[in-house]
Amino acid sequence: QVQLVESGGGLVQPGGSLRLSCAASGRIFSIGDMAWYRQVPGKERELVAAITSGGSTNYADSVKGRFAISRDNAKNTVYLQMNDLKPEDTAVYYCNARGRAYLMPAYSDYWGRGTQVTVSS
Repeated sequence: QVQLVESGGGLVQPGGSLRLSCAASGRIFSIGDMAWYRQVPGKERELVAAITSGGSTNYADSVKGRFAISRDNAKNTVYLQMNDLKPEDTAVYYCNARGRAYLMPAYSDYWGRGTQVTVSS
């Protein structure tokens, strides 16, 4: 199996920055696309940013120009640099990875447990 552990969330003032990290571990054969999602109570989980194994990225319109996703394939880690944070960015942020564990025949979706980001003065 593959486990994802997020870190880097917290409380920040509007206009501030945070960097989230998500490390994949376990019996990893391969990690494909990785992504960050976020969710607020009462709303569906939404895609924030995604990155392929080759480094191609895409972003939600609401975060373009403010957030940057990157990855270190050697460390099976994905990052989300968040700048110029706004109160509406407040949410639980989840890491997602498309991965294949050893002895498993196919790729599966894996999720972290989430990290809280709160933007408030």
